[in-house]
Amino acid sequence: MPSALVFLAEGAEEMETVISVDVLRRGGVDVTLAGVGHKGPIKCSRDVSIVPDAAVEDALKKGPYDVLVLPGGGGGAKILAESSVVGKALEEQEKRGGFVAAVCAAPTALMAHGIGKGKRVTSYPSFADKMKEGGYTYSEDRVVQDGKLITSRGPGTCFEFALKIVENLVSKEKAESLVSPMLVKM
Repeated sequence: MPSALVFLAEGAEEMETVISVDVLRRGGVDVTLAGVGHKGPIKCSRDVSIVPDAAVEDALKKGPYDVLVLPGGGGGAKILAESSVVGKALEEQEKRGGFVAAVCAAPTALMAHGIGKGKRVTSYPSFADKMKEGGYTYSEDRVVQDGKLITSRGPGTCFEFALKIVENLVSKEKAESLVSPMLVKM
């Protein structure tokens, strides 16, 4: 069974976190929700608290994972960008050829850790200039895949984002089979 580690930091965007975890699990991916900086409930950007499966340090000991997923949310992305634990995990993931996926503000954390430099990406629109200045080729597509790097724009694109991950880790057929039961408009 393919595996995913989803980072969860205070200030993360709830929808981006929960939709990603849910769709990946529906798609047959073994998901670990890893708390960055906290072992207990983590307060997200809209004051929803989410309980991670494990602290990030413990979760990483069970790796490697097929994909590392970074939800956005300004506060959460800032913590991910500043975390040496997250940075090391991303560097190792990129070095071994694993998938990395980031949505909304989280591509700025990739930039902070030097992940995917020069690749084609997208992000929340207000981060476009920052990503371009950081050496990325910017796209306004809803979901962008460049090799093993998958990026997306925000809460409204998370179903497509997570389905793209399922397509890569499981199969296109599996991803397509999830659309109708979830009533997702594609």
